[in-house]
Parts: sequence; C-alpha cells; structure tokens
Amino acid sequence: MPNHQLYMQRCLDLAQRGAGRVAPNPLVGAVLVHEGRIIGEGWHQQYGGPHAEVHCVQSVLPQDQDFIKASTLYVSLEPCSHFGKTPPCVQLIIEQGIPHVVIAMRDPFAKVNGAGIRQLQEAGIEVTVGVMENEARALNKAFLTFHQQQRPLVTLKWAQTADGFIGKTDTRLLISNENSNRLVHQLRATHAAILIGTNTAITDNPSLTNRHWPGPSPVRLVLDLQDRLPKELSMFHDGLPLTIFSVQRSGTEGLVNYVQLDANAAIIPQILHWCYEHGLNSLLVEGGAQLLQSFIQSGKWDEAIVITNTQLRAEDGIVAPELAKAALVKEINYATDSIQYFRCL
Repeated sequence: MPNHQLYMQRCLDLAQRGAGRVAPNPLVGAVLVHEGRIIGEGWHQQYGGPHAEVHCVQSVLPQDQDFIKASTLYVSLEPCSHFGKTPPCVQLIIEQGIPHVVIAMRDPFAKVNGAGIRQLQEAGIEVTVGVMENEARALNKAFLTFHQQQRPLVTLKWAQTADGFIGKTDTRLLISNENSNRLVHQLRATHAAILIGTNTAITDNPSLTNRHWPGPSPVRLVLDLQDRLPKELSMFHDGLPLTIFSVQRSGTEGLVNYVQLDANAAIIPQILHWCYEHGLNSLLVEGGAQLLQSFIQSGKWDEAIVITNTQLRAEDGIVAPELAKAALVKEINYATDSIQYFRCL
C-alpha cells in the first residue's frame, strides 16, 4: 500500500512556499509518484501564475515522461475545473493520462467545489479524497474563511508589558525584542492586509511594511474616522499605496485612497466587507487597544498573537485588550518575550 500521508505531507510542505504570494488564491502543492518514487513536484508560486499541478507535471524529467500514465498524483486541494487566469488543471490531468489522484480536501470555491472531482471520475480516473484533510484545512484557513464567511481571516496582534500595558499615552513604548519583531514581519509577509487605528498611526508613525522577513508587504489600511491623521506621517510620503477608512471623505489623493464608511452602521463589518470585495483574504490587526477591543467584542476575529515582555513593567499607560471567548493554542518564548497564540471559540 502506498504511504498516502507521506506524499500528502510533501504536498503541504511545498504549498507553504507560496505563502504571501498567491492570495487570494489558495496554497497548493502537488507531487507525482511512480512506484514509490517522486518523479515530479510543484506548488502554486504566484497569483495569476501556473497552478501546482502544472508545475508538477512540467518538472518531470524526460526519462520519466513515460511513467506519468502509471503514476499517482497527490494534491493538497481539489484540482480546478474552470477557466480563470489559467486553464483548468482537471483538463491537464486527463490529458496526461494520470490514472489515480489523491486529494486532501474539496475546494470550497463555488466554481469548483466538487466539480473537479466529478470530472476526474467521469474520465475514469480513480480519486481518493480526505487524506490529511485537517492539516490541509489549517494550511488554507484564510482561503476557507474568505469563501465560506465572505470576509478575511482576522489575526489580532499586540505586545504588552508584564503588568498589562501596550504603551504610554503620548509616546512610543518599545516592548518586544528583536526576535519577536522578526515574527511580526513574518506575519506582515503572510497577511494580505494590515490595519491600525488613528492613535497608533500618530504615536508610532509606522511604515506598516515588511522589512525583516522574505516576502511582500501587506496592503496598508488605517482607520481614521474623523480625519485626524497629520500629513507629516511617513506613510503619506513613502511612495506606497495607503487606504484610509473615514466617515468624513472619499476619493483619492495621489497614492492615498479614502474609503467613506457609514457612520450609522457598525464599522468593523464594513471594513471586512471592503477587504472581501478587494480580494484580501487575510487581515492583520496591529492595534491600538481600542481597535483591537472592538474586534474582540464584535467576534469578527479568528486568531490572536499576544507578545508579553515578562521583564518590562510600565506602571501606567494604555491598558492591553482583554480576549473573550478565546482558547490558548500554544506558547513559545524568545528570551524575555512570551508569545501566546489564541483562537476564537
């Protein structure tokens, strides 16, 4: 019996290489196996580019081409069955004469969602579904949230002192250490967008870019309902796009896009709907306290990462948010920093 889990784990490992580069598409890996030997592998590398199955087939060496028709294709997500930015992968699989396809999970995207599996079966291909499905779902949690809940996956993140403060009232307080800061930039590289509030923008004057981890920078979003941001902030002058949510104005000024929200409706659902409409399937909320607490109270969050400097005390300042309906998933330590990962219940 072939070790399905061994080859599917390789698919998942390959898929992870596309993190931060394929959204709003899913992370997908594919492996072609002939009699216990991997003869091809690939992953979805770039949004709009070839899918994992295409890269996998193209990687097969000339001397192994004849084995394709006697091989098993492992893929971490149901192959697409529609024409999008690329031709359907189901068509490629059928044309290559691959006799057996092992799939981790069905694709929730409405244009696929079982159609790819059905077309493979109708072509006489043996299809096995559900191998390491839980792991595949965890890998593509942002993709699943986007299509099933019509909003981005929301990750809350903040750093706090040992006595529970995230900053001083008027001055920036450096809390986390260098290793934790690299983690923050990793989060920025793997989230489609980042959101902060007015006070954080004014106090910290952040760039909101990824500078310390391989990968792209997120789409920058600022909630500034009353149009209080001073134009001296660096984000207005760094030559990068910026979107500001306001109730005062709309339109564009250079690279700054103002999105006018309805002051009489709940703000957070409007922001999440805007993200959904613009194909942003994951959102990192970096604060401050009021914005973070608003997300917590709304229940519109999925994960939270709390960095606590166990040796730093502020005595007073801005009180850290309080998580509600949260479960601790894991905790790791980097020198003085304790990093806790939570999920919303």
